[in-house]
Amino acid sequence: MKRYVLALTMILSTAALADSPYLVDRQTGKYLGNLSSNKLDPNSVSNPIGRYGSSISPDSINNPIGRYGSKISPDSVNNPLATNPPQIRHGGNRYDYGSRYEYNSDY
Repeated sequence: MKRYVLALTMILSTAALADSPYLVDRQTGKYLGNLSSNKLDPNSVSNPIGRYGSSISPDSINNPIGRYGSKISPDSVNNPLATNPPQIRHGGNRYDYGSRYEYNSDY
């Protein structure tokens, strides 16, 4: 019984993670991390020591001098005038940043 519960828990948690919204570079398609508050998820933008959440990682939106986190980069979520901010993808849908993230049906 314990094995069944453990296996079921692992399957459900994997399915939940697979459905997390995530960020990509709109031009290159480069993966930029899961939009999750889970600080233990190695792919979460909320993990302060992870590749996508660290304040020193070049792939992180939390790096204030990085390509995706700088206030002046054209690819940054923190630049309101960005020409290529990351795109949110979730459940087969794309959401582009304008004055707010909007649904993009061209996916």
